[in-house]
Amino acid sequence: MAKHDIQFRSDIELLINRFYDQVKSDAVIGYIFNDIAQVDWPKHLPVMYDFWEFLLLQGKNYQGNPIEKHFELHTRHPLTAEHFDRWLALFQEAVDALFAGPVADDAKFRAMVIAETWKPKFTGGHGIGMPKS
Repeated sequence: MAKHDIQFRSDIELLINRFYDQVKSDAVIGYIFNDIAQVDWPKHLPVMYDFWEFLLLQGKNYQGNPIEKHFELHTRHPLTAEHFDRWLALFQEAVDALFAGPVADDAKFRAMVIAETWKPKFTGGHGIGMPKS
């Protein structure tokens, strides 16, 4: 059966649900979401739907500053390059499992840009670095 491209919010919801189902049980990053951040999934998932709908389908509902929340988390538990790499791999695997097409490719590209832009901000190297406290 041929996969279709990401076209609707329901596609975004399917993708994000699958992705976070993988994240929750992942040996590398699951504990960060479950134990450190103690994510409130019923509250968090709709925000992620809005975020990805904004990025991929020109949705209008997302408001927020995602990197700020991650800097707060980083002060409680340092995020490493391995964490960002695993997040990206799981996201791209979820896209590939469900969808194919230009918007699916864009989703994978945007996730890569997020991971590769944020990684040095948290781990040192290139980028602006962690805000000084």
